[in-house]
Amino acid sequence: MENKQSQVLNLERVQALEIWLKATNTTLTQVNGQRKYGGPPEVWEGPTPGPRCEVFISQIPRDTYEDILIPLFSSIGPLWEFRLMMNFSGQNRGFAYAKYGSAAVVAEAIRQLHGHMLEPGYRISVRRSTEKRHLCVGGLPASTRQEDILQVLRVLVEGVERVSLKAGPGIEGVSATVAFSSHHAASMAKKVLVEAFKKQFAMCVSVQWQPTEKPNPDESRCPQKRAKSLLPSHLGPLHHSSPQPSGPPSFLTLPASIPAGFCRAVGGPTAPQLPHPTCSFPDSSTQGHLVFAVSPVMLLSKLCETAGVGQPFYEVQYSHAGPDGFLYFSYKVQILGITATFKGLVMILPGPNASTMLEEAQKAVAQQVLQKMYNTGLTP
Repeated sequence: MENKQSQVLNLERVQALEIWLKATNTTLTQVNGQRKYGGPPEVWEGPTPGPRCEVFISQIPRDTYEDILIPLFSSIGPLWEFRLMMNFSGQNRGFAYAKYGSAAVVAEAIRQLHGHMLEPGYRISVRRSTEKRHLCVGGLPASTRQEDILQVLRVLVEGVERVSLKAGPGIEGVSATVAFSSHHAASMAKKVLVEAFKKQFAMCVSVQWQPTEKPNPDESRCPQKRAKSLLPSHLGPLHHSSPQPSGPPSFLTLPASIPAGFCRAVGGPTAPQLPHPTCSFPDSSTQGHLVFAVSPVMLLSKLCETAGVGQPFYEVQYSHAGPDGFLYFSYKVQILGITATFKGLVMILPGPNASTMLEEAQKAVAQQVLQKMYNTGLTP
């Protein structure tokens, strides 16, 4: 027990942070898995930072906190905002974001602090933050109107500035390109929109970053068919923050501020009837995506058992940590009675321990395998 506690929290470091906060009268705000300073701080004389004014900091020791990091990065120039990603345990998640008043200060921070040794054996990585601000939301009904979806998104998430709709060959229904006020607002929206649309409208949408580079002609309209294969990996991390339902999901009451026209276009929330852990594939009202009311691992196992093809064999390995905070896992799944081998990559949010994260990764893998089986007609 003592060893486990030492891995979770360094009480001396926590106490040092509390002493520093009181001594400097610094205020930190905990929100959405991160601890934030400023945005702006109480005393700020410069303009609001624009693009290219933020750095991404990684490889931070898990028991290093703002009492060390904020003074270090403030030594380069005044901080408009500092965000340290946190675990439930009280440790940091190994990365943070620091925002300055100008791109020139950012360049200086990278020059001076990239490779800086915080403590023996720990050199931090400092590079310019990507700061993507555009998401592509696919799988919207063909009758969706721009003013309606704009109002819906502003009810569901914060920071929505404008929306443009696209439809045409290669796109099922309508896709929306959504511009946000900041990278942080877009990141928060990306984590919750899939689940929010499912709860509010019983509808599966895909949500992914809008590419910043010039897209290929075949990918210029954020096609829904391409997004299908990405959908399960996005659902994986979203389910990490909330328990898996044991039965059909309950849907939230439609807020009065959501336009009735959009709700009528969607068809209104209709809970799927899944009294047993079996999978009946959806009709056109679900836009061709699988909606799971039980654990995907349990569902895949039950399907294979019922079909008599043998249980799935999982090989799941940690791959890398992305700049957006997600952990990426590569996988290979083999089912004795199905000749195809399923391979791919899923991403999850970091968890309190290795076993929990591996469990979440396996859920995301099973979900992606079920989607691939459905899309390719390889259902048992």
